[in-house]
Amino acid sequence: MQDLLDRMCQRIAHHTNGMRLETPVPRVGIGVAHTHGRPVATLYEPMICMVLRGAKQVLIGDRVLRYGPASCFVASLELPATGCVIEAAREEPYVVASLTLDRGILTSLLADLPPSPATGPLAGFGVAPITTELLDAWDHLLALLDAPDDIPFLAPSREREVLYRLLRGAHGPMLRQVGREDSRLSQVRRAIDWIRRNYDQTLRTEALAEIAGMSVPTFHRHFKVATAMSPLQYQKTLRLQAARRLLTTSTDATRTAYAVGYESASQFSREYARLFGAPPARDAERLRRASQEGQTL
Repeated sequence: MQDLLDRMCQRIAHHTNGMRLETPVPRVGIGVAHTHGRPVATLYEPMICMVLRGAKQVLIGDRVLRYGPASCFVASLELPATGCVIEAAREEPYVVASLTLDRGILTSLLADLPPSPATGPLAGFGVAPITTELLDAWDHLLALLDAPDDIPFLAPSREREVLYRLLRGAHGPMLRQVGREDSRLSQVRRAIDWIRRNYDQTLRTEALAEIAGMSVPTFHRHFKVATAMSPLQYQKTLRLQAARRLLTTSTDATRTAYAVGYESASQFSREYARLFGAPPARDAERLRRASQEGQTL
């Protein structure tokens, strides 16, 4: 397996010396980092992330996940997260490959697979060891970077192969729910869609439970298991991330607080500093300085 990992690292290094969220292969991203990174708060879209060398740590809600070579991280929902590369060096850089999840492809695969038994509440994310079969499938997909003329013809089948191997592995139960419109994770996803579109509005749990098609207690339980946070915590994190984006062009922290839905500027300042490590004004200055220097925080 190590020989295969090394070959995949060499292939990625041939195509980038930084982070490429998009490549000629649809939904595939690749990246190389030579140093440890600063923790970055972002919103993960549904995705698969495989670290081939080095290690990364991610905080989602109250859960900390660490993953390195031969392990695979999957987020099946849109999740506010804080991630950081924790193992990287000039001689042994961090190397990663990612695949954005396409629910349509998952659904079509599930139509051809035997049904699985019902499960209880499931997390919408997780880390699991990879199998040799899954690693081979990833290698076949990444090989298309070296053969761009083959991408339109071979990428769809090779992407399906990666997803099929994931469905047959430890991530299978979670991904099966993602591909089923009537599953609990899909019901939670409908509530998440509403929060994302209306993060600056007052959140009513009863309304969210109705959108999800659950009772209030059932909704709370499934949402917390799926996202590792309550609906209110999820909304608050979205608000703070939106505020940080606004502060890259504004110096008025109070106006920013109200723009993202806060009613108290002091509460906004406390919660902002807790998430990003500095009060809004100081962090905004750091963001603008980093932008001018071409850095990423």
